Amino acid sequence: MLRLYYSPVAALNHTFALSKVHGKAVALAEAEKLNLAGNPYYHTLLGELYRDADRDKAPEHFRLALAVAGNGADGQAIRLTIETL
Repeated sequence: MLRLYYSPVAALNHTFALSKVHGKAVALAEAEKLNLAGNPYYHTLLGELYRDADRDKAPEHFRLALAVAGNGADGQAIRLTIETL
């Protein structure tokens, strides 16, 4: 379905599901191919995928997500996540 009706959100959801089925390393490889740098959800996903694997990259991606998301509800949720790292 992703091939027929591509959207960034569908690609991110697919990558998240991939992490649950095949592990975070496989999902990271696929996520980085997406190159959705202007999307806060992309950086949030990368932050979650790096959370256990790379303690430096996880907060970096959450900070990038916050920079893109701004001060709305998404930004507040990301700030809470950063505080819990």
